[in-house]
Amino acid sequence: MNFRILLAGLLFSVMQPVRAAEAASPEKLGFSGERLQRLDSVIQAQVEQKKIAGVVLYVAREGKAVRHRGYGMGDLEAGKPMTTDAIFRIASMSKAVTTTAIMMLYEEGKLMLRDPVSNYIPEFKNSMVAVAAPDGSAEKFVTVKAKRPIQIRDLLTHTAGLTYGTGPAAELYRQAKFTGWYFADRDEPIGDVIKRLAALPLNGQPGEVYQYGYSTDVLGYLVEVISGMPLDRFFAERIFGPLKMNDTSFFLPPEKAARLVPVYGIDAKGVLGRGDQGDFVTGPRKCFSGGAGLLSTAGDYARLLQMFLNEGELDGARLLSPKSVELMRANHTGTKYAGDTGAFGLGFWVMPDVGAFGELGSVGSYGWGSAYFPQYVVDPKEKIVALLMTQLRPAGGNDLNQKFKVMLYQALIPPSAGK
Repeated sequence: MNFRILLAGLLFSVMQPVRAAEAASPEKLGFSGERLQRLDSVIQAQVEQKKIAGVVLYVAREGKAVRHRGYGMGDLEAGKPMTTDAIFRIASMSKAVTTTAIMMLYEEGKLMLRDPVSNYIPEFKNSMVAVAAPDGSAEKFVTVKAKRPIQIRDLLTHTAGLTYGTGPAAELYRQAKFTGWYFADRDEPIGDVIKRLAALPLNGQPGEVYQYGYSTDVLGYLVEVISGMPLDRFFAERIFGPLKMNDTSFFLPPEKAARLVPVYGIDAKGVLGRGDQGDFVTGPRKCFSGGAGLLSTAGDYARLLQMFLNEGELDGARLLSPKSVELMRANHTGTKYAGDTGAFGLGFWVMPDVGAFGELGSVGSYGWGSAYFPQYVVDPKEKIVALLMTQLRPAGGNDLNQKFKVMLYQALIPPSAGK
């Protein structure tokens, strides 16, 4: 083939989004096609300016996709365009899956949300809390007894006193190899990790302060203890199978490795380059992190979100009751959570007040993101599921994962029976 023709074809594939099945008329679902193109243009501009390698966007209303497209490149070095079946590391978007598992066990009468965690994981009995040492002390911290046991609800709301290794006892956490959320390289099961974590002092009193950290990893091990199943098997049989999330897992089989999107990052000079690829294909494959360990596609993860939007059911598979989903999207933290919308439910932020938030959105919507830069939002009022998937770490100040939500909402118009 003529090289110029080949190069022209490659450039065209980069510039043109790769589409899956989409609604023929966005207007019938209350989206302006012209305004949705603004979102396309913002994403494409980031690709052309080399602020990001590639993106998969998924937007659906009333269960019908109005956008399911790949933009830019899935693999820059290989010259491979982004495709809609690309597999992504989803890090903290794993938390919604683990929360779902806990709520399923809750509905089966196997736990109460106010149960002490130590009822199931005895190592958490008699927890101590690290506090700053008095002025003049040679020590960096001292420990005091926890005022009450950690409850399962504390883990669900990140008010258990567990951080990602920050706080008064940071050095102790570092020595115990608890810094950051990444567990895929650990050559040990999650239960062993959590039992060692339980021996460390908490960095806050249970129930008193929001501290983002290892809480959902503890929940993942709790699922194993209560169900009697390894976490990967519980997810596969009880959640991914029923929801037909066929490309979601903790580690990839060899035949899917080529679909895993490389991680890119912005360096100190603002240049986009290949980053740390992690251990999801060739690592130990032993440690199932319920807080940050899963891989998924945009289409797969959208099915989980659609289940939430449908109040616990999708295509005849009911995972949760409507009342459980209602509880998950309630504000459980009062004013303790200062990020995003200022309110946190069970596994994600929730929107109680659009005016206080100060950006486009809907009261009652909820969502979360990932250290690798993806973001999602579920909006019960507008019946929308929206998801932006990519792999950008570090992000270098890029705000596309937040801006996409603004561009989503500005495209809403009154539904039309016309075009």
